[in-house]
Amino acid sequence: MAVTQERKQQLIEEHRTHESDTGSPEVQVAILTENITNLTDHLRTHKKDHHSRRGLLKMVGQRRRLLAYLKNNDVRRYSALIEKLGLRR
Repeated sequence: MAVTQERKQQLIEEHRTHESDTGSPEVQVAILTENITNLTDHLRTHKKDHHSRRGLLKMVGQRRRLLAYLKNNDVRRYSALIEKLGLRR
């Protein structure tokens, strides 16, 4: 259900902005997107798992806020991130 440490490290490597970057909005959004995808698959199987659904909604809201922050501060980084992750079709 949660992102494994290896997968998280791989996401950080793909989306970091500099060598020691682990907390930029791009990295955070990438990790949240992975978590959201995994939790969505879980909820397709377990339809009555309302506690996990609440966690999913919290993650979606957090990702939305991070994307809004990125859009307000640097539109080019925002556009590149959405294109890379395949969000907002």
